[in-house]
Amino acid sequence: MAKLESFEKLVSLAKRRGFIFQSSEIYGGINACYDYGPLGVELKLNVKQMWWNAMTREYDNIVGLDAAILMHPKVWEASGHVAGFTDPLVDCKKCKSRFREDTLSEESMQSRLCPECGGELTESRQFNLMFKTQMGAVEGTASTIYLRPETAQGIFVNFPNVVDTSRMQIPFGIAQIGKAFRNEITPGNFIFRTREFEQMEMQFFVRPEESDAWFETWKERRISFYDKVGISQENLHFKEHGPDELAHYARAAFDIEYKFPIGWSELEGIHNRSDFDLRQHEEFSGKSMTYRDPQTNEVYTPFIIETSAGCDRMTLAILCEAYEEETLDDGSVRTVMHFHPRIAPIKVAILPLVKKGGLKEYSLELRDKLKRQFNVFYDEKGAIGRRYRRMDEAGTPYCVTIDFDTLEDHAVTVRDRDTMEQIRLPVSDLHAWLAERILIS
Repeated sequence: MAKLESFEKLVSLAKRRGFIFQSSEIYGGINACYDYGPLGVELKLNVKQMWWNAMTREYDNIVGLDAAILMHPKVWEASGHVAGFTDPLVDCKKCKSRFREDTLSEESMQSRLCPECGGELTESRQFNLMFKTQMGAVEGTASTIYLRPETAQGIFVNFPNVVDTSRMQIPFGIAQIGKAFRNEITPGNFIFRTREFEQMEMQFFVRPEESDAWFETWKERRISFYDKVGISQENLHFKEHGPDELAHYARAAFDIEYKFPIGWSELEGIHNRSDFDLRQHEEFSGKSMTYRDPQTNEVYTPFIIETSAGCDRMTLAILCEAYEEETLDDGSVRTVMHFHPRIAPIKVAILPLVKKGGLKEYSLELRDKLKRQFNVFYDEKGAIGRRYRRMDEAGTPYCVTIDFDTLEDHAVTVRDRDTMEQIRLPVSDLHAWLAERILIS
């Protein structure tokens, strides 16, 4: 059994089966931007739904929000992004390539020579990672605003609104899924680091003296979540941020890292952001960001425990975890995506043995019944063995084959993706059998 050792085979499979495409491919593509195809969009939607349910359904003290991408420029001054969201860059005077200073070797920095062409490097300068745009009808009078580099600030500035309208009492959280944009200088490794990405963030507001305990609680809650999406705990670990690594707002921070083919890399961050964000927005806006306890009438600025996961990185980790090349007894190699049934983009494939003799009509009727609850794919083209292989690569957990015996005994053959074992099952029992394994398992 060969697991994934690099992204190369995964990139090939992703395009071949319609998971992920290079953006604007017919024009040569655009670096670090990707499109999710028919299977990819279903997979990513399932990831987001699993995360959303884990946050807003499992706990009764977390509500949702969908903040605008475009925000008042002062938001990013208050957050520190305008002044501090930068990378040190150097340019090659010969080939015009640009590099992050911290990615170059000590030898290159000392010699001031570019590692690729031998050209001379410029002095480093700070480069802000936020995308700028203009708001206003006339370009000359338009004001500069930014595409948000994170979704968290939309939650912070809406803290008073949520308290007033939802009547939530501390401790409580606000969850959000949304697009963010960063003009990364060194993106790469497929969808691991892109310029446009989706974040799944939850900000949990607590009493300051309880923040350390809640920080530990959310660390455990978040790492246990990955069992639900089929990522093994042996491929996950915590990495603590040292004093020199902590962000300016952080009192404590841990990353959940996944063992990608490129090595252990960040999947999600859990941070104790203290009361930095609310105090900053209070200072810059002039509006109170405090909380009044309805029982004690005490007024204070809450601390914030943040869980911040990248939807694209989580999807990539799920793809890596699922990928396997299996050598069969006949010497052939089967590529299979072992998605957890809850995450799989297609849950069930309906495969008539042939298209004639009433099998197609029977199969389509069965598909229409099942698709009310499951994402079902119908395929009548090619030999049944080839259709099984296509479904293996798509990660479909169960294939249902309708043959001529089905017309007589109203039973179907169900094939398990992982074991390739087949059982005969009455059609009347099929829905309950699938529901138990896909929705409850």
